[in-house]
Amino acid sequence: MITIDDFRKVELRTAEVISAEPHPNADRLWVLKLRLGTEERQIVAGIRGHYEAADLVGKTIVVVANLQPAMLRGVESQGMLLAVRDGDRVVALTTDRPAGSGLPVS
Repeated sequence: MITIDDFRKVELRTAEVISAEPHPNADRLWVLKLRLGTEERQIVAGIRGHYEAADLVGKTIVVVANLQPAMLRGVESQGMLLAVRDGDRVVALTTDRPAGSGLPVS
């Protein structure tokens, strides 16, 4: 169990996917360019077997925005896409209606 103060440290925000490119060194990863408010970021997401690039571009997803950047197979990831596993499927968390990018999730 974590405390509410621990949870408050995690910054969940909306982000618009502006491009999705295959990771150059991994068959299961997408390199996503995101609009996070006024800033653009890049994340690496392990959902390539579950989504086509065209299905991701334009979507508003939920990301962990304050995660320390990490190198994933030679490509920097500046956040983390949130998703759920439903049996063999992986489903990205998205908004059910249009929403701006960079908005805090509460």
